[in-house]
Amino acid sequence: MSLKPIALLLVTFTIIFNVEAARFDITNKCPYTVWAASVPVGGGRQLNSGQTWTIDAPPGTAAARIWARTNCQFDGAGRGRCQTGDCGGVLNCKGYGAAPNTLAEYALKQFQNLDFIDISTIDGYNVPMEFSSASGNCRRVIRDRCPDAYSYPKDDPTSTFTCPSGTNYKVIFCP
Repeated sequence: MSLKPIALLLVTFTIIFNVEAARFDITNKCPYTVWAASVPVGGGRQLNSGQTWTIDAPPGTAAARIWARTNCQFDGAGRGRCQTGDCGGVLNCKGYGAAPNTLAEYALKQFQNLDFIDISTIDGYNVPMEFSSASGNCRRVIRDRCPDAYSYPKDDPTSTFTCPSGTNYKVIFCP
């Protein structure tokens, strides 16, 4: 039996997944180190000023969040604490972060094959954030007055934005 059909099938599935997955480039432009967090995909990573962390989230990912943690200290095993956005005392987050933290929230390939994105300050605010599509569509920036951010836990149709499924995104801390 030839391995060519199996290899071709694996390549096809890889291409299909990569076309459907959304890429998130998470960049720290703050003049200080942040510890980026992402659940349910990604976990966490230290980002020095100017560094970018890229994650790929599969279609159907929902209730997802990306945020910056500040003033963290971790040991070699990834255990420690953060002053803001701490997620249970671990570098590689498995759950949501503690308030206060500015959130980039998303759900991919949902109703009518759309991605839904927003910035939320419901859990408080710790760093300025930009969350936009890589192509520049769906752009929303949170700055001094946070006009497009959720600030209370109610349905707010003016603060959630949609993009076609398969769109790639960028999250920038301190844009």
